[in-house]
Amino acid sequence: MVNSLALHYIQSFTQSHTHSHTEVKELNGLWDFRADGSPNRNEGFEKAWYKRRLTETGPVIEMPVPASYNDITQDPTLRDFIGWVWYEREVFVPARWISDEGTRVVLRVGSAHYYSIVWVNGEKVTEHEGGHLPFEAEISSLIRKEPTKPCRITIAVNNTLTLETLPPGTIQYMNDSSRYPDGFFVQNIDFDFFNYAGIHRSVLLYTTPKVHVDDISVETNFMDNTGLVRYKVSVQGGFNNTLNITLMDKDGHFVASSTGSSGGLKVVDVKLWWPYLMHENPGYLYSMKVSETSTYEDEYTLPVGIRTINVTNTQFLINNKPFYFHGVNKHEDSDIRGRGFDWPLIVKDFNLMKWLGVNSFRTSHYPYAEEILQMCDRHGIVVIDECPGVGIKDIRSFRNASLSHHLVVMDELVRRDKNHPSVVMWSVANEPASEMPPAEFYFKTLIEHTKALDQTRPVTYVTIAAADMDKGGPYVDVVCANSYFAWYFDQGRLDIIPLQLSTHFENWYRKYQRPIIQSEYGADAVPGLHMDPPMMFTEEYQNALLQSYHDVFDQKRNQYFVGELIWNFADFMTSQGIYRVVGNKKGIFTRQRQPKAAAFLLRKRYWRLANETGRLLPD
Repeated sequence: MVNSLALHYIQSFTQSHTHSHTEVKELNGLWDFRADGSPNRNEGFEKAWYKRRLTETGPVIEMPVPASYNDITQDPTLRDFIGWVWYEREVFVPARWISDEGTRVVLRVGSAHYYSIVWVNGEKVTEHEGGHLPFEAEISSLIRKEPTKPCRITIAVNNTLTLETLPPGTIQYMNDSSRYPDGFFVQNIDFDFFNYAGIHRSVLLYTTPKVHVDDISVETNFMDNTGLVRYKVSVQGGFNNTLNITLMDKDGHFVASSTGSSGGLKVVDVKLWWPYLMHENPGYLYSMKVSETSTYEDEYTLPVGIRTINVTNTQFLINNKPFYFHGVNKHEDSDIRGRGFDWPLIVKDFNLMKWLGVNSFRTSHYPYAEEILQMCDRHGIVVIDECPGVGIKDIRSFRNASLSHHLVVMDELVRRDKNHPSVVMWSVANEPASEMPPAEFYFKTLIEHTKALDQTRPVTYVTIAAADMDKGGPYVDVVCANSYFAWYFDQGRLDIIPLQLSTHFENWYRKYQRPIIQSEYGADAVPGLHMDPPMMFTEEYQNALLQSYHDVFDQKRNQYFVGELIWNFADFMTSQGIYRVVGNKKGIFTRQRQPKAAAFLLRKRYWRLANETGRLLPD
């Protein structure tokens, strides 16, 4: 099981950690790389490439980590490659890590898409299924076998999607020898973004004491001016551990303390965690220091935001105040890097979101990097945290094997993100074919499982048509509905949006009596393409369509309608096809983060909404 606290351990060390047992070595940079182009994509295993240096197995190229490998070279075969690729890097481990038997050395991969197997010095240490969550392995004993030699890390990654993966897909072999060469196959998918692959987030070596804090769960509440932080701490590697818990405010002043692996902390004159634009001091974070005072003295500090989430039949409440989502859907997507983690891009996106007046976003359609959620905590940006359950359209993807994997993914996601105050709702899927007969059991099981993992947050899945939620609708806490009137249906007919959208909402609410979020809506716009009267794909049409939606939103906001998330924040890459011209163009920004006309329309609206529902005026 991955240590849910690992990233904070690492950041804690790099910022202020002084314990000799906690250090980090970042392995980002250039790795040796080789794609297995053999007909069965299995040569690397048949010839055991992991047993020797990758350079000795055949030609390799340099590949940056973190990054998708698809857009790095000029080779179209690699851009569209399906199958196993191999990464390798040698690193010298600090001598004190090896000599100190009280130190654990852990290899951690932030994410790799999709299935990964990891070897250290030719010995398998772990494997992981899933492309958007971290995994790790303790490697202390391996590196101590040959302490004077470099540590050779080999990672094989396979991006093949099947009916049982998340997201699902199928491999189709083309057997017509008059049209296709022997062994020709294609990866079929049912989602509208490029299947970027590779090692997408940081690879790290980090250390902890043998007796170490492994997991913390925090739940918060308040009454009047007093806050309550309930905690539960898990320690691995020892028994009868002594734990000291200290809560400090943003300025480092003592607030409360306790002892033991579980308990509560009372916070007098509490400063609540508020969303951006809902309070003059958004994103307030306390620090909870957990100290394990055995022989090894482990210490860990967790940021804590004190806030509550409640849902009624008509409202979404944060700290008992109505919250209205005015936000965006996003993708981890950019030129060259693909889905690779990139700090300049992340900071730019946050600056653009705050310029727009965005108070929220959905992690469409997979979990985003932990660093992004930490920024949301600090800035007060509210998050609907979505798992990779997108493109579930084939009835075979509702079988028990698929459900079992989906449950594991939710376990990993909730364990990783449960303590982020910015995360206010879990989304277990996007636009599944949930009208199919097996869907009711599938989603009932999935939603109930997620609620059991975390009883403090609502659960939803995102749907696109009334029939879609027939089997799962009764189990969700909030209805998140996607619609594309006058785009995918009744193309060009902006005049029918008010009637169709209003009917859509009324039908939803009548049936389920739940608050509704418009979780996607929008239109493609090619930057610089203009026409009046508006026509599809022009900036004018995108603006007109958004305005038509906004008019209906405003009619429903005082009833049961609690939010709007534009599709999409920025243009993004998709598979090639006749419906996409170098990607999806529904962004209000280009892929290079330059604004279209719709960005200014949305900014004006969001700041007006902030003034009505929050406390601040635009700059």
